[in-house]
Amino acid sequence: MPRRKIVVVGAGIAGLVAAVELAAAGLDVTVVEKQPTPGGKLRQLGTPDAPIDAGPTVFTKRFVFDAVFAAAGTTLEQHLTLRPAEILARHAWDGGGRLDLFADIGRSAEAIAAFAGPAEARGYRDFCARAGKIYRTLEKPFICSQQPGSAFELARRVGLLAPNELLGMSPFATMWKGIAEHFRDPRLRQLFGRYATYCGSSPWLAPATLMLVAHVEQAGVWMVDGGMHQIARALEALAISLGAHFHYGHVVREITTKTGRVTGVSLANGERFEAGSVVFNGDHAALATGLLGASAQRAVAKPEGVRSLSAVTWAMNAPATGFPLLRHNVFFSNAYQAEFDDIFTQRRIPGRPTVYVCAQDRGDVAEDSTGPQRLLVLTNAPAIGDTHDFTEAEIEACQASTMSVLRRCGLEITPDPTQDRQSCTITTPTQWNQLFPATGGALYGRATHGSMAPFRRPASRSLIQGLYLAGGSAHPGPGVPMAAMSGRLAAAAILRDMQLSRPVAALPRSSAPTATPGGMSTR
Repeated sequence: MPRRKIVVVGAGIAGLVAAVELAAAGLDVTVVEKQPTPGGKLRQLGTPDAPIDAGPTVFTKRFVFDAVFAAAGTTLEQHLTLRPAEILARHAWDGGGRLDLFADIGRSAEAIAAFAGPAEARGYRDFCARAGKIYRTLEKPFICSQQPGSAFELARRVGLLAPNELLGMSPFATMWKGIAEHFRDPRLRQLFGRYATYCGSSPWLAPATLMLVAHVEQAGVWMVDGGMHQIARALEALAISLGAHFHYGHVVREITTKTGRVTGVSLANGERFEAGSVVFNGDHAALATGLLGASAQRAVAKPEGVRSLSAVTWAMNAPATGFPLLRHNVFFSNAYQAEFDDIFTQRRIPGRPTVYVCAQDRGDVAEDSTGPQRLLVLTNAPAIGDTHDFTEAEIEACQASTMSVLRRCGLEITPDPTQDRQSCTITTPTQWNQLFPATGGALYGRATHGSMAPFRRPASRSLIQGLYLAGGSAHPGPGVPMAAMSGRLAAAAILRDMQLSRPVAALPRSSAPTATPGGMSTR
């Protein structure tokens, strides 16, 4: 019966989560993915013996995944081995200084006091309290809401639930201004301003409400044995055990409709899958630009606002010496505002970038190592991969500036990827756009710039009956756990519209001990 047939377009995290929950509800689920493996941006490069996470590297908000596995009658621990990180990240500045942030607020405050003085430590505690209040205020009425609605509706909901919290969120202030209320040290403003990049945005343009990301990360970061890609593999295996079918290496040419309702999908090879509902797990710009067919083009409004950050990444197996690397490391340049001006105003690769290094053979303890190790090196870049083909000279200049920042902070990577391309895979905005069409290489949908930006993301239900949206460009936003939440919301909307009685397991409060955060680490 076509009504009970569901097609999920895309096997990213959102599509995998939707497939699990819909299959667990007894529906006939088919997942179609153009790549040969699941995961979407949660990809791995390298060799089978030394796989390198080349997309998201931080696993947070674990409680979201606990709920997904519980909805399927199992537990996360039965499918994945996770280890909590005691140190969230190690930070260094090319002007001098090094600072670790810990999973424990008290330890972080002590480290900040030693780094920048007791006044800054007090500011940090106040900042953490404020970020927590913002998250708790928005969690139920907005983040977990099926229909986020307008700013006015949110203000009404928040006003009813927590009237004293409305002004504390500073919804019309920028994140940079909000951070300046807590920190005087410019290095700490850089550090905490980087949370805007978790949504692919500039701290000078993002709303102060994004400070809630700090609370999410403080709730816990986990390391996944085998790499982040194992999350996708575990969800795929769970969906298959529940009866879902996966078709890899197939491109969806068109989402078909009849009399205003979805009827299925047609593949580039001529094959067709009929369906009563379709979940589109891709950037909604692909729908709006007609890449999934003319009939599906009206499913969403034309995306508003600027694209979010893209990135240039180097996935390599190489020696890294001179700096005590942990799993997550951030190296700040001394031209932070210029970096975002280059990206969002000049639309070019920054001349002096902030660099993120994920040392995937490291944990919470720095160990001396002279041999090769698995590294993902990342710098932010403009999402112009559909209009600009980055030249060899541009990439070489980007590599040189990136390695220069690392050297000034004490880290030497050899062999240098500028000299040895065989041991390194480089991904530019052009390649990101090829992987995720219509994005220009944007990794987070539209940038969260301005107080109204969160309300411009489409909700689970599209404007076409039977077509549902999931992924980082949809509500509630980008990042691994948020994409998973969008998959849950899409599944819940389908079950509700089909009037099935089986409820989707509710999310526990993020204040629970198992809570954690995430997203691609464009620090």
